[in-house]
Amino acid sequence: MNVEQQHDTAVSRIAAAIGDPARSRMLYCLSDGHARTSTELAVVANVSPSTASAHLNRLMAERLIKVHAQGKHRYYSLEGSGVAEVLEGLSVLAGGERPKFVPNTPDRLRFARTCYDHIAGTLGVSLHDRLHGLKWLSSASRSSTVSGSSGSNDYDMTLQGEKALTGMGIDLDAARTLRRRFACACLDWSERRPHLGGALGAALLEVALKKRWVSQDLDSRALRVTALGRRELQARFDLQI
Repeated sequence: MNVEQQHDTAVSRIAAAIGDPARSRMLYCLSDGHARTSTELAVVANVSPSTASAHLNRLMAERLIKVHAQGKHRYYSLEGSGVAEVLEGLSVLAGGERPKFVPNTPDRLRFARTCYDHIAGTLGVSLHDRLHGLKWLSSASRSSTVSGSSGSNDYDMTLQGEKALTGMGIDLDAARTLRRRFACACLDWSERRPHLGGALGAALLEVALKKRWVSQDLDSRALRVTALGRRELQARFDLQI
């Protein structure tokens, strides 16, 4: 088979994978940037769990989606922006709009809460995005990850990020000596997008509590951003709450 035939065959396989109605519903459900479990995608596609698993395997084989394992759960998301752009183009041709993702998490917990020992919810996801936007985080090298971890979602700090976070009172050297991942993407269960986990995420929450940028409810994991915290988040992260 020559190169042209291989290309045509690959295109046909991808088109066929997208063209199935159940798989199409799964893909468009993921096109909003939120990850989903196979159970949720089975409901969206109106198929049985076993059938959903077969569809998801087909989509992964064509590199249209990827899976992220976190604890006992496996979350599926689009492989990348290229897939989203193809789906968007098909939507333009087809016309109409699809319903938006609406989380059912209580507002107080969805906005800001603790996830073990780091910040989660909308606030946590926003901080994660700003750390990337400010170019304070970089992908970790394999040698810098904790033994036994995959490292695929691990981060390290840039020099600019180290200077900024050290100035906030975060001891990065101490965080790196702990027997845990230094910094990693932790998938947020309400936003279905990553927030910052690992020792760095824990250190950031510790500083936020110590400096009274946030306060924690006594009877839940919910966090409340103080007036001082709003000002500091704006000044230090260019994050408007």
